[in-house]
Amino acid sequence: MNKLKFGLVGAGGIAQAYAQAFNESECCDLIAVVDVRRDGAAALAEIFGGKANNDYKKLADLELDALIVATPPVTHPEIACFFMERGVPVLCEKPLTTNVADAEKMIATAEKAGVLFTMASKFRYCDDVVKAKGIIASGVLGDVLQFENAFTAKVDMSKRWNSQQEISGGGVLIDNGTHSVDIIRYFLGGIDSVLVVDAGGTQGLSVDENVKMFAKTKNGVTASVDLTWGINKELPYFISVYGTNGTLHIGWRESKYKLNSSPDWTVFGGGYDKVASFKGKIENFAHALRGKEELFIKPADALASVQVIEAAYKSMNQNLWQPVIEKTMAAK
Repeated sequence: MNKLKFGLVGAGGIAQAYAQAFNESECCDLIAVVDVRRDGAAALAEIFGGKANNDYKKLADLELDALIVATPPVTHPEIACFFMERGVPVLCEKPLTTNVADAEKMIATAEKAGVLFTMASKFRYCDDVVKAKGIIASGVLGDVLQFENAFTAKVDMSKRWNSQQEISGGGVLIDNGTHSVDIIRYFLGGIDSVLVVDAGGTQGLSVDENVKMFAKTKNGVTASVDLTWGINKELPYFISVYGTNGTLHIGWRESKYKLNSSPDWTVFGGGYDKVASFKGKIENFAHALRGKEELFIKPADALASVQVIEAAYKSMNQNLWQPVIEKTMAAK
């Protein structure tokens, strides 16, 4: 079967992982890349032997099977809608948008055009995360009592667009927190309310740099999230699940679980593999386009991630628990 032809808008740091993932894929080809920095697009295009341009509208002249949007969040609606209106399915990087209204517009555009559309959130495609979901669903850990997630690395964000409010929509909460929200919803279902505390920063950023978030799910489980760009905590695990019958950890280099009735840990994974996760993104989208798989992240999940983050910022600004209003809408 012929490989599906993808275009990529955005040649920043994340694009390098996409290029590697396409090089390893047996069902997808990256044939063109666009970036406002033409030299950046050209350098990336050399890696996979495709075309480069500095105007995303030029990609409309190519016969693309799908498009990946990997630009700053404020640009996502314009670029994604441009292609979907022309019949091109879109895989859009997280954060999907900076506000709920734009997310709804993108999903409505996809529905009207009859094309596939979703958000790319890499941890949903991590093999250890998928295995952990199965372990928890099997009931071996019993009822989930607590859920913890941590993305805690010290990163200089002073010169990156991620810390520019008008481009990113916020700081670490919208950036890494979008991953957290999607992970919580994947494991525990819908989120009912959130409480977020801004714990200050060390880099003098105008956006949030170090936050704590608590989320109550519709099933009554409380999840805690630790997000920071300013502290390197060097934690071995980024997800921990505590159940009535045991404990499970998903780590950067190892994932394991242990039952209360046993002194031994059972290792079920080798940790987070970035390129493999990116490969999972593009191949799940490709298989969904061919009707072979369901999307791992459906448009409703993408919209919910924006709704929860919007509520999270309201909570942080008011220092109060904030309800999450998850309005649903029809989407392909």
